[in-house]
Amino acid sequence: MALLPTSLDSTDQPEGIGWDPGWAAAFAPFAAAGRRPARVVAVHKDTSVVRDQQGLDGPATVSGRFRFDALASSDFPAVGDWVALEPATVGAGADDPATIVAVLPRRSAFVRSAADANRRTAGHLVDEQVIASNVDVAFLVAGLDGDFNLRRLERYLAVAWSSGVAPVIVINKADIARDLEGRLVAVGAIAHGVPIVVLSALTGDHLADLGAHLVPGHTSVVLGSSGVGKSTLVNALLGEQRQATADVRADDSRGRHTTTHRELFALPGGALLIDTPGIRSLEVAGADEGVDTAFDDIAELAAGCRFTDCRHESEPDCAIRRALDAGTLGSARIESYRKLERELAHVERKGDPRAQAAERRRWRTIHKAVGRHMQDKYGEDRR
Repeated sequence: MALLPTSLDSTDQPEGIGWDPGWAAAFAPFAAAGRRPARVVAVHKDTSVVRDQQGLDGPATVSGRFRFDALASSDFPAVGDWVALEPATVGAGADDPATIVAVLPRRSAFVRSAADANRRTAGHLVDEQVIASNVDVAFLVAGLDGDFNLRRLERYLAVAWSSGVAPVIVINKADIARDLEGRLVAVGAIAHGVPIVVLSALTGDHLADLGAHLVPGHTSVVLGSSGVGKSTLVNALLGEQRQATADVRADDSRGRHTTTHRELFALPGGALLIDTPGIRSLEVAGADEGVDTAFDDIAELAAGCRFTDCRHESEPDCAIRRALDAGTLGSARIESYRKLERELAHVERKGDPRAQAAERRRWRTIHKAVGRHMQDKYGEDRR
């Protein structure tokens, strides 16, 4: 099997890409069965690029049993996952890719709801897209140009909190800042207690301020829409030009997709970083707790309403309405909150697609078992 280009230096060992005693304990049953651990550093369609304990990188595909047991597309390997491999050595010259038999339970996962949820592809439910897994920190990047968008940041914050990932807001392009102080005040108003780092990835100014959030052995992910400077930031942290970059459009500051896939990089200091393509639309399905955390100011105000089921419209003694009238709560903020709440309610009304898929799989298995029994007993398939 030919080695694939990798984002990690070939001298690294699993300990250098996030392996720790907790992962060793989780992997123990697979180790007893002769499996080997590896981490997914990139995914190209149905093929993952993994690094094993020998420091070798190469392609790997899921086993037939894995494919059959998977209920949804989100069950398949994603960048950042730890997987169990069959004994064949990755990169040892074998003709076939290594075989992934299991994905270790994720400690965290930054996910987005699939735009076409409930559709089925190759027999698997398309429920959500795992952008990055086993992530400790999410760098939510916004550019100080014409595409600066507070409402988009609110969505990223909600999904980060719901994914179990600590967010850090990175305000990029400080070298071309427009009303920097005003925008920092606006960001601080929607991101209570969230660290905010202002820098210029292009010039390197204040790049070192990210150091406190780049811990050796810990994994971060860079998220943001196209054109905010994610790839420029990754290149600056790597100290070399590894990711393609492009200028944004002059009329609206929106960027073009230059990063085409997710990839895990090892930074010079030992921290790990996942670069991702730009995300323009981010659904918040399943992010109930994340929305409550991202909008904790509204939740705190709502606790002062007379009625616990207050809709904050025309009810008497509504604390939200009082704050809006007093100007202490912006109308755009409450409308953003209501929009996310409507999205969550819509998904809840549709039910749990994963549970529905599991039930269908259970009955399909029963149906096949009955068919085999009838064939054995009567010599024909009466399914």
